[in-house]
Amino acid sequence: MTASPTHTQAGSRAVVPAQTRRSAARPAGPAPSRTAPAAADRPRRAWRGPVASRAFLVPMGIAVALLIPLAVAFPGAGSWPADLAVDLSGPLGRAGDWIIDHRDSHPLFLYLFGHVSNAVVVSVRAVYVLLLAAGWTGVTALAALVAWRLAGTRLALTCAAAFAACGLLGMWVPTMQTLALMVVAVGASVVLGALLGLAGGLSPRAHRLLRPVLDTMQILPAFAYLLPMVLVFGIGVPAAVLATVVYAAPPMARLTALGLREADAGVMEATASLGATGRQRLLTARLPLARPQLLLGVNQAIMTGLSMAVIASVIGAGGLGDRVYQALASVDVGAALAAGIPIVLLAVVLDRTADAAGRRLGAEPVPVSEQHLLRRVFAGWYGRLLTLLAAVAVAVVGRMAGTSVWPESWTVSLAEPVNSAVAWMTDHLYSGVPVVGGTADWAARFTGWVLDPLRAGLQSAPWWLLLLLAGALALLAGTWRTALTAFLALAAVGVLGVWEASLDTLSQVLAAVAVTLVLGFATAVGAARSARAERLLRPVLDVCQTLPQFVYLIPVVALFGVGRAPAAAAAIVYALPAVVRITVQGLREVDPAVVESARSLGATRSQLLRQVQLPLARPALLLAVNQAVVLVLAVVIIGGLVGGGALGYDVVLGLAQGDLATGLVAGAAIVCLGLLLDRVTQPAKEA
Repeated sequence: MTASPTHTQAGSRAVVPAQTRRSAARPAGPAPSRTAPAAADRPRRAWRGPVASRAFLVPMGIAVALLIPLAVAFPGAGSWPADLAVDLSGPLGRAGDWIIDHRDSHPLFLYLFGHVSNAVVVSVRAVYVLLLAAGWTGVTALAALVAWRLAGTRLALTCAAAFAACGLLGMWVPTMQTLALMVVAVGASVVLGALLGLAGGLSPRAHRLLRPVLDTMQILPAFAYLLPMVLVFGIGVPAAVLATVVYAAPPMARLTALGLREADAGVMEATASLGATGRQRLLTARLPLARPQLLLGVNQAIMTGLSMAVIASVIGAGGLGDRVYQALASVDVGAALAAGIPIVLLAVVLDRTADAAGRRLGAEPVPVSEQHLLRRVFAGWYGRLLTLLAAVAVAVVGRMAGTSVWPESWTVSLAEPVNSAVAWMTDHLYSGVPVVGGTADWAARFTGWVLDPLRAGLQSAPWWLLLLLAGALALLAGTWRTALTAFLALAAVGVLGVWEASLDTLSQVLAAVAVTLVLGFATAVGAARSARAERLLRPVLDVCQTLPQFVYLIPVVALFGVGRAPAAAAAIVYALPAVVRITVQGLREVDPAVVESARSLGATRSQLLRQVQLPLARPALLLAVNQAVVLVLAVVIIGGLVGGGALGYDVVLGLAQGDLATGLVAGAAIVCLGLLLDRVTQPAKEA
């Protein structure tokens, strides 16, 4: 699966595939019939030749020949035949019961999982006690000094203001709880991901073995990670930390392996010719060349780890996520915002600091003669020691002054004014708005006009026809292997016995993706044409990408109520920033010479967009579609908490009741849907 550039968070840099430069793609004039560039025509012409026709029609004929006997043997409507389904509730239920019965007595739990759980608890508690001992003065001073050494005064002030805002909102202690959990979880996920990436980057066989595992881990929704952890470790910090580690490790592993595999072949040959051993080549060539990917992997581990740490609050992680979850349960938008703002600020601080550290490692050192006095004092290893000593001194002064804990008198409550504003919006916007109607009317119309017909159409279609359609779309996008993967993924959904619920989830994903792409492409085109619009849009996108998935549910429930429409709305808002960023980057990377040539030949702005920029930005657009599918699917599943139903409800129900069969079957079906949608929307390299 394509690595998500924004598992979504601020500071993540979407990596758009290199554009194919076609200088010959020149529009001949303003007439539509003569302005289509060769780059735009090439994909369409590829299917008109006899070879391409045979490559498409022959496998489709074979698939039809195989499916028609099955359709005759299992007639009926769109429901999956019961004879082709496998009931896993029995064995999975027995497995869950065995885990619960032996969790306190079996050697596997006593001597392995028990020690792991204790190590996690001790580590998180040690970091948390250290943060509390430093007090708000010490933590703020340390963050500001580290940021100043890495990037200068602006980042230092940003970090200090962010931690001060957490205290002003009365969230200092929950913020420290979340930060302690993040330090342990992200550290472990970086180590685990680096080891897996090292194996995958150095060994093609290990890479082939790891790729399907990482694909599955990336597609599996966050909630599906929680149930096995709760069964093994119980509710509490160990399960939350380990779920975060497992969720955040794949991006680090993927990017590490990518950086090692793409190391410059010329440099590697030169080091080998000089007699360097394999270990020396790794340490002196491969790892330095892979530094950008490694740092991006650390950034992604931080962002995905924070997102998961918030979601893990439902199994006792505590901290800011627990405050958000409690607010979600009571639809208290004010309390949710008071906890959501520190989450955003914490993500911004961690992201900007990691990004600054990466730039500093890759930059040329500034000569000492060009540094000002304070920079020279804090340079080198003694500068690091001085930074630590300065933070300790500030912490000691803060404790002596009796302000180690943020004073209550310095807090500001947002709950009451925010809830008042939400109440006003609910009274005036929920229903009864002249002409356009209220948000409740929009939700009802979207459900009645889009979601219900789409779900009914999918569920009433013959199952064999849907299998054939999945294979055909995947073959159009990629290769035989791609088509076979999509075909088997959709068939596995039926075999698992969740055909109806899966098609319900699929209908929500398709509807939300369609709206996301329309809004995202329209916004991106405007931003790509105007540098000012892009600058105004950037902070909005940063905030939207930083907010964890969980937080999006609060405002949509307040505005739209509960149901499938709010879940789709949250998914749209969550996926929109990634689509806009990737599309803008793709449009801006179109060869300026080709664009200028089209202008000189009289192409209008509309022709320039449709016949030059969009065709040449096709790889970026396809990546944007793929990321929209992945991100929308993730939030639609979490929408089970607010009435989204379908597979999301099954995952939440399995977690709430400790039902391993329900939760894991729904999670496996979600993985299958994710594989299907990924293969259909992300063309293979051979295509």
